[in-house]
Amino acid sequence: MNTIFILTALIIIFALIFDFINGFHDTANAIATAVSTKALKPRHAIILAAVMNLLGALTFTGVAHTITKDIVDPFTLNNGSYVILAALLSAITWNLITWYFGIPSSSSHAIIGSIAGAAIVAGGFDTIKWSGFTKIVQALILSPILAFTLGFIVYNIFKVIFKNNNLGKTNKRFRRIQILTAAIQSYTHGTNDAQKSMGIITMALMANGYASSSDVPFWVQLSCAIAMALGTSIGGWKIIKTVGGKIMKIRPVNGVAADMTGAAIIFGATFLHMPVSTTHVISSSILGVGSAHRIKGVKWGTAKSMLITWFITLPISASLAGLIYYLIALFL
Repeated sequence: MNTIFILTALIIIFALIFDFINGFHDTANAIATAVSTKALKPRHAIILAAVMNLLGALTFTGVAHTITKDIVDPFTLNNGSYVILAALLSAITWNLITWYFGIPSSSSHAIIGSIAGAAIVAGGFDTIKWSGFTKIVQALILSPILAFTLGFIVYNIFKVIFKNNNLGKTNKRFRRIQILTAAIQSYTHGTNDAQKSMGIITMALMANGYASSSDVPFWVQLSCAIAMALGTSIGGWKIIKTVGGKIMKIRPVNGVAADMTGAAIIFGATFLHMPVSTTHVISSSILGVGSAHRIKGVKWGTAKSMLITWFITLPISASLAGLIYYLIALFL
């Protein structure tokens, strides 16, 4: 059987595995606040997240185009199949490690860092399209800052609007609204996160001569959407506990403010065709809301651990991908 065909098939399989893991790894992003406030039962929240993730993934492909063509050139990439395979194995490994320890790390940082690391080992630093790569990294850095700021502002607006309302009645109303905001946030999560694997598969098809442009085939879009939805249906309980309870004690009004903020930032990035970390965005929006509510109520120790993980993911995943690429090139 043709070696290129086998490598392409392996990349597709591992890309779908990455999407599946991304689904249960990032389930917490969309539903943690709704589960922690008991707006939704865990089972219902996961079903809602899976369905909305699927719909979101089927709606847009702009982020996939960015992943496909803005980090490296698939047509000139040295040992392209090895690079992409190494990147996927690296990102999957890091996702599983952070999931095991319940750390809400970024799948986006992991896959982007992994592509860059494997490509540099394969062809040197000139392999990277630095203008596009820098633009992506800027989006990854700026999005949580914007989420924190907007979360702080939104919650302060809520405090002014509802300052004379009965707290119990207000939280009861917001608990119902949270079902809607959790659904919207799950949808926006699908519009951004699922597209990363679509971009990876399309990159492999281009590198191996099975596609001539960065247009995402529908079967790729559908496969990635289903893989992420299936992963979401399993749920990532360890990360749900971290995002939903270990950052701050979340009440329905906090949850709605955080959900609205996260959804707005993620969808804005999707509209601009920029991949962002849904984990970073949503965790930062919770931190922003928590700071506006009561700064001492935020568990800054958890926030510090998350921040360290955010910073180390890019270099670690890049290094791991470079090592995996070296081993693949050595033995294949």
